[in-house]
Amino acid sequence: MIDLKATQEAIKKASLDGWLIYDFRGSNPLVELIAGKKVWTTRRVYYFIPAKGEPTLLVNRLDASHTGALPGERLVYTDRHQLEDFLKKSLLKSVRRVAMEYSPLCELPVVSVIDGGTVEMIRSTGVEIVSSANIQQTVVAVWSDEAYKNHLVASKLVGGIKDKAFALIGRTLRSGGSLTDLDVQRFIMDQFAEEGLETDEPPVVATNQRSGDPHYVPTEATHYPIKSHDWVLIDLWARQPGESNIFSDITWVGVIGRDPSIREHDVFITVKQGRDKAIELMKEIHRSGRLAQGWEIDTATRKIISDKGFGEYFFHRTGHSLSPGKFVHGTGVNLDDYETHDTREIIPGVGWTVEPGIYLPEFGCRLEINGRMTAGGPEVTSVVQQDIIVES
Repeated sequence: MIDLKATQEAIKKASLDGWLIYDFRGSNPLVELIAGKKVWTTRRVYYFIPAKGEPTLLVNRLDASHTGALPGERLVYTDRHQLEDFLKKSLLKSVRRVAMEYSPLCELPVVSVIDGGTVEMIRSTGVEIVSSANIQQTVVAVWSDEAYKNHLVASKLVGGIKDKAFALIGRTLRSGGSLTDLDVQRFIMDQFAEEGLETDEPPVVATNQRSGDPHYVPTEATHYPIKSHDWVLIDLWARQPGESNIFSDITWVGVIGRDPSIREHDVFITVKQGRDKAIELMKEIHRSGRLAQGWEIDTATRKIISDKGFGEYFFHRTGHSLSPGKFVHGTGVNLDDYETHDTREIIPGVGWTVEPGIYLPEFGCRLEINGRMTAGGPEVTSVVQQDIIVES
């Protein structure tokens, strides 16, 4: 459920008259996050949160009885003419500047969910639209105290399951048995269930050249045996049940039945240095008395990897948001100056992953950790890999 006081403080800080949230048939995931539950609508809905005073919901008569989770006054329209009249003469009367889920030139796709026609219609009333990116982050991406505690519990459990998965591979192959990446994936899913954790997708278990594909996932149709001397990457994420909770999302790498090669060691060390640089820079910027922006952390991390000659093999952002909601990729600031230019600040209370990677044709290495910004600086909240796992 939305914290109205915090929301209106964010609106005032941005020098706005309000925040106009538009939805059509579930097109805007923020509606559900703000309501704290599913809001089922079939027609256009506008929810206006002013800088001061009660919010107002403009809703079709057919949907009015299904929107009780959204607090505030109600304006109920029946046809398109009444909708436009309510917008101009009531909802946006005396309003000059509002935030919407819009990003100029679609700089932040995760924010830019309002269609162009709706943007044009609101602008036609004389209202200026700015991006709600920073307000969103303040309102829906900040962790609650309970979510933080539950994340730490999940992080401990997920870290332990990762250890069990690597141990399963080593134990099975040492005993002369056989298994596939799909077998290990299923083992991890069973462990999640046993520990009472939930996930939105099965984990990544990838060997050798397949670990060079960041989105390879074993399936019933496509999976491969794991053999002695293989390089193995495991990316797993889970949380305590409930969309108010935060995923623990980590990636570790190891070798089976041998020591790492010089090439593997060099790649691992480079990725590790990039990962650690991200945290160091957050701390440095915090000590300087300002808040880091997402793009800055990506740029510094990417420079470490590029300077070692691996720049072309690092082809995704440094990290994504961890926040409440349906998915492991949250709605807050991403550590990104590659896929997007994320100028949102890493404000106290928001979480993120740091997960640089190098993806070569023969193998890939990604080292993923989780963290949260606090008033005292960045805090790492997950287990951290310091050496390549060797299951001999």
